[in-house]
Amino acid sequence: MKLNLPKPFTFEGGKRAVLLLHGFTGNSSDVRMLGRFLEKNGYTSHAPHYKGHGVPPEELVETGPEDWWKDVEAGYEHLKSQGYEEIAVAGLSLGGVFSLKLGYTAPVKGIVTMCAPMYIKSEEVMYKGVLEYAREFKKYEKKDEDQIEAEMKDFEKTPMNTLKALQELIGDVRNSVDMIYTPTFVVQGRHDHMINTDSANIIYEGIETDQKKLKWYEESGHVITLDKEKEQLHEDVLAFLDSLDWSVEK
Repeated sequence: MKLNLPKPFTFEGGKRAVLLLHGFTGNSSDVRMLGRFLEKNGYTSHAPHYKGHGVPPEELVETGPEDWWKDVEAGYEHLKSQGYEEIAVAGLSLGGVFSLKLGYTAPVKGIVTMCAPMYIKSEEVMYKGVLEYAREFKKYEKKDEDQIEAEMKDFEKTPMNTLKALQELIGDVRNSVDMIYTPTFVVQGRHDHMINTDSANIIYEGIETDQKKLKWYEESGHVITLDKEKEQLHEDVLAFLDSLDWSVEK
């Protein structure tokens, strides 16, 4: 049986471009609805996949933040190569961390961070997330319970040695947010149990731009792009993008 795995996408909607970045163990489906909404409202969006994401978990543990950052940069360059001069960036969770990093390493028009962590979780806690992802992926592959258990036993023998590098990435970005002078919209779900929600305050207070906004979504959890208030989130992201000083009309 052939699985329909999510794929990177480009939705062409206009001359203004937005790079959409998914989270750790996530994929482009995290930001697909947002991409479609932006397309209907005059924006082109591109969502790359990080290496080892949207594929069997055995491939994920062989990758790390350096690989994923290269994919973010390649996504940005893809839009540039298509003729988009001005690019905004919006990212969920780890994608939000990468959005901030892009904000002080490349010219971007605006930044949207959604439930982006600024606190370092222990490697043990992060590895639990990897194990959950592995189990869910195997269920998605329609494997029976016995096979899943056998494969999980094997999988647990494979440590993910790049989790320390992931911690270091988050720490580096947290220490660098004061280099961001780009308009920024900080989004945080009140019921986010995956990260320390104070991260939103750290980002908001740390960035140097005067054009910044922090909004709490009172009924949403970590994957806010797929949660109860996603329609409101779509409208708010659009309003933020529309407020930016683009040189091209929609």
